[in-house]
Amino acid sequence: MENFEAKLQKLEKLTSQIKQPDIPLEEALKNFEDGIKLAKSMEKELEKVEAKIQILMNEPLKNEGSEPELDLFSAADAETGTSGAPETGTRQ
Repeated sequence: MENFEAKLQKLEKLTSQIKQPDIPLEEALKNFEDGIKLAKSMEKELEKVEAKIQILMNEPLKNEGSEPELDLFSAADAETGTSGAPETGTRQ
C-alpha cells in the first residue's frame, strides 16, 4: 500500500492534469474518477488515524511502580479478610 504522502502527490498531479486547457475530455474524466477513488481511500486512512488518536487521548496514564491512590483493603485482617469484624453476638 502506498503511503499517504505518495497518494497526496498523485492526487495533486491528477488535479493539475485536469486543469490543463488542452486535455481531452475522456482523459480529464478518467483523471477525475481516479482522483475521486484516491481521495476516498485517503479519507478512510485519515479516519483510521483519527480513531487511533482518540483512543490514545482517552487512554488512562499508566504509573508503573506507583501505589494506588485509594487503597480500600490496606487495613484488612489477613485471617478474616475484614477490617474490624464485630465481636461474637453483637450487631453493629
